[in-house]
Amino acid sequence: MLGAPEVLQFGKNFIRLIHAKRCLDVGTFTGASALAWALALPTDGEVASFDVDHTALNAVGTPIFDKHTEIKQKIKFQLGPAVDALDKLIFDGESGKWDFAFIDADKQNYPKYYEKCMTLLRSGGVIFIDNALWSGKVATDPNNLTEMGKAIDETNKLIAADEKADNMLLNLGDGCHVVFKK
Repeated sequence: MLGAPEVLQFGKNFIRLIHAKRCLDVGTFTGASALAWALALPTDGEVASFDVDHTALNAVGTPIFDKHTEIKQKIKFQLGPAVDALDKLIFDGESGKWDFAFIDADKQNYPKYYEKCMTLLRSGGVIFIDNALWSGKVATDPNNLTEMGKAIDETNKLIAADEKADNMLLNLGDGCHVVFKK
């Protein structure tokens, strides 16, 4: 459930490349991805990280963040459904004001997360969608996918057809779909 180190490093590089200041982190788990994004951001950067459960964050991430206040101050961990939190950001006028998004939460909501993150991203912003190959199953056995696999496949197809974006599906980690908002 933890983002692959190579995906997190690749994301950090993209954050620096696009001079990002604001990142959406959909799926907190231990806080490893939020940590990666915060490390890549400037001092005044911001990460909004969403999850329905903070058990792993409290056990693993919080003790580390508590020792590094300069990193902790960049991250806002929000407990609750990410769909609701993203909707609230949109309602609060945050559309087009975010630079980077990482989606790695409940796979059934991937299509919703993608649409909401695209709304929140500025032109030139980047989305990384983790687990986009689902152990290769979306490419090798698309007729025998679980509900999670079907949602990932649906998201990949949604992205491929999206005229508001350019994209590339990489064999990095468990598959990383990189989306560039036009």
